[in-house]
Amino acid sequence: MSWNTVIGLEVHSELNTKTKCFCGCKNEFGDKPNTNCCPVCTAMPGSLPVLNRDAVERAILMGLAVGCRINNYSVFERKNYFYPDLCKAYQISQLEYPLCVGGGLEIELEDGTKKFIRLDRIHLEEDAGKLIHSRNGTMIDYNRGGVPLIEIVSKPDMNSAEEAVAYLQKLRSTLLYVGVSDCKMQEGSIRFDVNISVNRDGEPLGTRTELKNLNSFRAVLRAIKYESARQIEELEAGRKVIQETRRWDDAKGKTYSMRTKEDSQDYRYFPDPDLIPLDVTEEYIESIRKKLPKLAPERKAEYQKMGLTEQDATLITSERAYADFFEAVLKYFNEPKFVCNWITAEVFKKLNALEEDDRKISVTPQDLAKMLELYKNGEINQAGARKIFDALWEGETDPVRLVETLGLKQLNDTGALKAVLEKIIADNPKAVAELKAGNEKTMAFFVGQAMRATQGKANPKLVNDLVRELIK
Repeated sequence: MSWNTVIGLEVHSELNTKTKCFCGCKNEFGDKPNTNCCPVCTAMPGSLPVLNRDAVERAILMGLAVGCRINNYSVFERKNYFYPDLCKAYQISQLEYPLCVGGGLEIELEDGTKKFIRLDRIHLEEDAGKLIHSRNGTMIDYNRGGVPLIEIVSKPDMNSAEEAVAYLQKLRSTLLYVGVSDCKMQEGSIRFDVNISVNRDGEPLGTRTELKNLNSFRAVLRAIKYESARQIEELEAGRKVIQETRRWDDAKGKTYSMRTKEDSQDYRYFPDPDLIPLDVTEEYIESIRKKLPKLAPERKAEYQKMGLTEQDATLITSERAYADFFEAVLKYFNEPKFVCNWITAEVFKKLNALEEDDRKISVTPQDLAKMLELYKNGEINQAGARKIFDALWEGETDPVRLVETLGLKQLNDTGALKAVLEKIIADNPKAVAELKAGNEKTMAFFVGQAMRATQGKANPKLVNDLVRELIK
């Protein structure tokens, strides 16, 4: 009997508010260590927290985007545990009465299979500080301590590493569409905890382990596959799986035990006496709902009305940055299908070559629009367009100037091209005979020869027409 893998995910996403969750300190990554701190977020005696209204609004906004029910009554609690990066020795979080419950996301796998992943909850809490390890010891930066984050907890609805990654990609895309987090994995503003267990058909769920703080889709994929195989190996050898928290070593491709896994009662949750329960009215919820931006499904429908195929519209809306860039280019060059074809082919090719998950488009919409206009109007050919695009990606600007400096202006002079082609035709009687006999593939030979003779400047369509005219 085969084994089943059961996966649940907890995603911690920092909110991009200006200030922290319970004090007025600046919420900004990369500042000098321990400069964005105050008596509240460093837990000085007598200091009292004050809830950030903007953090509440952003948490509700995300909840509405994924179909959650927003609780009218919500309570902040103290999650008690000791660790050096936690000044208070407790974290302000939510357990019994979270802000958002239910909801879910539909994912689609590469084979076209669709699946709905249910959410258990989204709750608001504060982040801890950051430990910085070196050979000389461990230092603590409390700048991150108190930064507001939402924890998005899924139901254990995923059964493979591929499903988990598809869910995380869709969730990250939704966070970016809603605009509540920058989701920069390299900065730790979105982090993934993976709960994994294995069982056989008809058996109860197995003992789960938790993999903490994974920060890339590749790490999630590899860690789940390894941990699932490890648990199956343990059970088939007659040993038990221990409920524990494990660390993923990306370099070695293995998980290692960190500590036994705690249950909620081990954290001794209780309502924070310094924060009153949160009363969220229906009127307030509806006022936030009106702020929801256009999400991927709505944009996808709009793009299909512009003439894009469903597949192209799906690709363009897979991330908000792509959709925003597409619309920005259209403001300068309103040819939706032409623009889409270049983005899905050339822009995505560049992005896919980047190893990091947080990939940025390195061309301005204005420059791409101008380059595409030059290409469509026949002033440059496809090869020239690609050379200009490569230069723009590397930081150059002004496609019109690049046409001149790189010598890429397309040769549209019929007389000059005829002279070039007459010699090519005279030198290649066999290719001429094949083309006359109906072998259309031979035309690529003539176009290639013309490009070589004109240093890539010939107009391929004009070459095609002239060759047919000359061999008559």
